[in-house]
Amino acid sequence: MRIGILALQGDVREHERALATLGAMTVRVRRPADLVGLDGLVLPGGESSVIDKLSRSIGLREPLQAEIAAGLPVYGTCAGMILLAERLEDAIAGQQTFGGLDITVRRNAFGRQQESFEATLLLPALGDEPVAATFIRAPEVVLAGPDVEVLARLEDGRIVAVRQGNLLATAFHPEVSGELRFHRLLLESAAVRRAEGTAEAS
Repeated sequence: MRIGILALQGDVREHERALATLGAMTVRVRRPADLVGLDGLVLPGGESSVIDKLSRSIGLREPLQAEIAAGLPVYGTCAGMILLAERLEDAIAGQQTFGGLDITVRRNAFGRQQESFEATLLLPALGDEPVAATFIRAPEVVLAGPDVEVLARLEDGRIVAVRQGNLLATAFHPEVSGELRFHRLLLESAAVRRAEGTAEAS
C-alpha cells in the first residue's frame, strides 16, 4: 500500500512510523507530482493556516482537492481535520481548506499549546478497547452534516472524530500515543478502493 503524507509542515515522522508499523510504504507529498499513484493520504497535525498558504504557493491545493473529490482515502489529524472541513470558525483572514468533509470546525477550540491534554475515548467503531487521545491546540467539530458519522465525543459532548465515505478525521493525535487503529482504517479504505479500481480495469 502506497500512502502519501502531506509534508509541508507538521508531525510527518510520527505518521511515517505508524504506517510503517502496519506495513505501508510512505511517500512525502510536497508537490503535485507526488500525488500520482497514491492509495491514500495523511494530512498531519501542524499549523493549518501555514499548510494552506504553502499548498497554494506551490500549486498543490487544486490537485489535492481533485484527488479528494475523486475518492482518495484521506486521514486528517488536528490541522488535517481543519483542512478537510468544508467550513471553519475562527479562521484567520483568507484561510482556505481542501474540503471534502461536511463539517464545521472551530480552530484552537481547546486553547493554546500549554492547555494540551489527554483523554480516554470510547469508539465503538474501533472495538471495545478505549483510545488514548492526545489533544494539542486541537479543533472541534461544531456541526456535522447528515452523511457524517460521528466516531467519538468527549464527555461534554464535543465531537472529536468523524468519518464520511473515504475521509476520516480526528481532532487528536493517535500517532503520538502509538494508537494505530485510525491508520488501519485508512489502509482498509485504501485497499477497498484499489480492489474496486482493479475490478473496473479488468
